[in-house]
Amino acid sequence: MGTGHFFWVIFYFASLCSASLANNAKINFREKEKKVLDQILGAGKYDARIRPSGINGTENLPTYVYVNMFLRSISKIDDYKMEYSVQLTFREQWTDERLKFDDIQGRLKYLTLTEANRVWMPDLFFSNEKEGHFHNIIMPNVYIRIFPNGSVLYSIRISLTLACPMNLKLYPLDRQICSLRMASYGWTTNDLVFLWKEGDPVQVVKNLHLPRFTLEKFLTDYCNSKTNTGEYSCLKVDLLFKREFSYYLIQIYIPCCMLVIVSWVSFWLDQGAVPARVSLGVTTLLTMATQTSGINASLPPVSYTKAIDVWTGVCLTFVFGALLEFALVNYASRSDMHKENMKKKRRDLEQASIDAASDLLDTDSNATFAMLRQCEVHMQAPKRPNCCKTWLSKFPTRQCSRSKRIDVISRITFPLVFALFNLVYWSTYLFREEEDETF
Repeated sequence: MGTGHFFWVIFYFASLCSASLANNAKINFREKEKKVLDQILGAGKYDARIRPSGINGTENLPTYVYVNMFLRSISKIDDYKMEYSVQLTFREQWTDERLKFDDIQGRLKYLTLTEANRVWMPDLFFSNEKEGHFHNIIMPNVYIRIFPNGSVLYSIRISLTLACPMNLKLYPLDRQICSLRMASYGWTTNDLVFLWKEGDPVQVVKNLHLPRFTLEKFLTDYCNSKTNTGEYSCLKVDLLFKREFSYYLIQIYIPCCMLVIVSWVSFWLDQGAVPARVSLGVTTLLTMATQTSGINASLPPVSYTKAIDVWTGVCLTFVFGALLEFALVNYASRSDMHKENMKKKRRDLEQASIDAASDLLDTDSNATFAMLRQCEVHMQAPKRPNCCKTWLSKFPTRQCSRSKRIDVISRITFPLVFALFNLVYWSTYLFREEEDETF
């Protein structure tokens, strides 16, 4: 056997020995970790029912629990039920002097548990929660870390459906503030106090996406409450959501404008096209009513008037006004026709009487009759000029009767009034939106 070959054999055996020693060291280290757990959590050594003492082991001071969270997702914000769903990683940290242990010269950084009932836990609950559940796939998403100085870190992933009372007066130009409230259920502030962890206590995932809202900002605050049984510590997070208006612009506002403009086509149709004008008016009215019903079906029945109610109500009024305008035009047309017939009969009678008189009277009588008619015309009182009648009188009488003038006036009046309404509507609600932003 050569010297080189002998050297490699020695090296191989040395590697095996070092690996065996390392494995034994790991096994011994895990054994020490087990002994530490048995030492601090063994039977008769730790009672999870007893609250930890205060700072520096002071018994008459409350236990301080520091809270922070990581918002993983916000799945939906329901306007009808006034609630929202959120998934978060929730963390609590406190100090329990009874859990101190030897860190083996810094080698044992912390102990990890997966059973929350092994140590004392704060009795925190979410006061505005409707539904909630833990995540258990593949294993329960929870852990407890115990540090050598007795500090305990509790972390768990949970999904919650929380109540969010909304003010929909500016809907859909509104902003909503939804809160997440956490409080102690049984321990008063004399025994337990919740505090926000210093330095960014609430974190939000960077790629947070909501279909109809944008999370503008959030604010952490305290909300301690006093009841007959004492004062209880409470924390809250206020989330400011701004509604995305582009969806409602495309789905509601533009279609309503189109329906109102289509109803004005009736003003340009001939007044004798009764089936066409009636069909157009009734169709746009029913479509607008269906659109309004669909909008109200997705919103709760509140007692106040919303911005969308003002919009749909005025648009429905314009469509209904266009239908009533045709009824007025039809009535005026029949009235004009009746007057025209009466004038024709009167002219025929006058012509017949003149013809009869011309046979009986001579030329002098005819001259006298003409002078009397001329005097009658000159004795009529002069009328004051009217700008509207002067403008309308430019249209020939046969081509622009009273019914036709109604259509001409409507062609100008309806668009002008609707444009004025849009100016007032958008300036009012956009200004109120900025004014009501008191977050």
